[in-house]
Amino acid sequence: MTTLHTFSCLFVFCSLLSTSSIIAKVQHHNFVIQETPVKRLCKTRNAITVNGMFPGPTLEVNDGDTLEVKVLNRARYNITIHWHGVRQMRTGWADGPEFVTQCPIRPGNSYTYRFTIQGQEGTLWWHAHSSWLRATVYGALIIHPALGSSFPFPKPDRQTSLVLGEWWNANPIDVINQATRTGAAPNISDAYTINGQPGDLYNCSNKETVVVPVKPGETSLVRVINAALNQPLFFTVANHKLTVVGADASYLKPFTTNVLMLGPGQTTDVLLTADQPPKRYYIAARAYQSAQNAPFDNTTTTAILHYRNTTKTFPPIKPSLPAFNDTNTVTSFSRKFKSLRNVVVPKTIDENLFFTIGLGLDNCPKNFPKNRCQGLNGTRFTASMNNVSFVLPSNFSLLQAHSNGIPGVFTTDFPANPPVKFDYTGNNISRGLFQPVKGTKLYKLKYGTRVQIVLQDTNIVTSEDHPIHLHGYDFYIVAEGFGNFNPKKDTSKFNLVDPPLRNTVAVPVNGWAVIRFVADNPGVWLMHCHLDVHIKWGLGMAFLVENGVGELETLEAAPHDLPVC
Repeated sequence: MTTLHTFSCLFVFCSLLSTSSIIAKVQHHNFVIQETPVKRLCKTRNAITVNGMFPGPTLEVNDGDTLEVKVLNRARYNITIHWHGVRQMRTGWADGPEFVTQCPIRPGNSYTYRFTIQGQEGTLWWHAHSSWLRATVYGALIIHPALGSSFPFPKPDRQTSLVLGEWWNANPIDVINQATRTGAAPNISDAYTINGQPGDLYNCSNKETVVVPVKPGETSLVRVINAALNQPLFFTVANHKLTVVGADASYLKPFTTNVLMLGPGQTTDVLLTADQPPKRYYIAARAYQSAQNAPFDNTTTTAILHYRNTTKTFPPIKPSLPAFNDTNTVTSFSRKFKSLRNVVVPKTIDENLFFTIGLGLDNCPKNFPKNRCQGLNGTRFTASMNNVSFVLPSNFSLLQAHSNGIPGVFTTDFPANPPVKFDYTGNNISRGLFQPVKGTKLYKLKYGTRVQIVLQDTNIVTSEDHPIHLHGYDFYIVAEGFGNFNPKKDTSKFNLVDPPLRNTVAVPVNGWAVIRFVADNPGVWLMHCHLDVHIKWGLGMAFLVENGVGELETLEAAPHDLPVC
């Protein structure tokens, strides 16, 4: 009896093993980074692309699959690829931010990113994480449910990905390099795009406008990704309701809305039912601009929702989009986000952190000519967290320095609180607080630490809605609000039952957000503003999460082909 029972268990175990090996796949992809002539807005320029495609290829996987992506750099710039929102459990070497988890892939060299999708479903994306190359180097990463599983909503009739982007007629690398030289803000973009196309409201763009075909009565799962470099965007479909079901590869309690707002880096999954008269309807996106008196691209990108068998005789029906500064719409939208089911939120907190985020002004160095100090009042723009403007190393990556015990690359004294308390969102902030200190400061966390971070916007130079992205982790957004965070009053507002799980939080303009997570992924993990101009100015920091106990709580060894600096 015992022998038979043991044999049965072994048989079942072997069956499970063989089934799981069939279910979990290893996908191999090749990304060739190259210059490709791209024509937009009547002009042709060489853009950096993956495999000659703009946007780059969409990767589709199932939860549990492993990806191996060999990146060969045939362009003239250093590059890395970041897999935005992928947890990268113990595989920090594959995360991708330049000089944080790896040295860049030099021209002519290659590197293979190897990682497994674990417990994630929905829409993520990938993009370059080196200088401003992600302006054109990006694509969707679709994670379908594991084989044998299904969506927590009726299966849609079709699925469509819409990736929102930003286009410059100039080379984006030249744009940011010029701003770095002058100390001024970089030139704004010339267009927004949907799947790489500006749409027919721009010059020379009518024929290439993206068309999304639908049949009357059918329901589409539309995956919206904001890949714009520096701009939060409103998104809508004329005359159609959007039922939000997920964001950042986490499911949500469904709610219906007319408009989405996505900060750069964020994704939103919506169900759209073709229940309107069979015509053509504009899909549109335009800027949400919260920083006062700051220039921005005030154009509108469009695609067309095209009902089958509809003629093109009549123009598409136009949508209604919020005003560019409609923060009330943004607030009412974000407050509807709740996890699909009740979740386990860390209740006892081991590390209670308070990070101010915002801009700043560096005084003009004495040896700089005036044309290198074209920020406000002859200064140079900068940015910081807790008054530390983050500086990336250049000889080693932070993860390499940590793993190999290389001294002098970083320190672990990033402040847990602002060095000076002040009226963060007030109008009379001392000019002495405008100039942060520069440093490569990390914050060390023990494995398993339960972390809470208050992210507090400041009105230094100007307040702004900042999309803050944490690499290697998802986190619960337990509360958001305006003004200065007050623990005595605001703690009672915390949602510890079903808060949304995100990888990027839009910290409200002149406000705050509170996030919680458990530090269960060892490595060095960047946290930064996903407005690329701000990360260039230093609006970021990194966590050093120590190994736990045993192999499953320990960072994997560095791969043999890891690039050298």
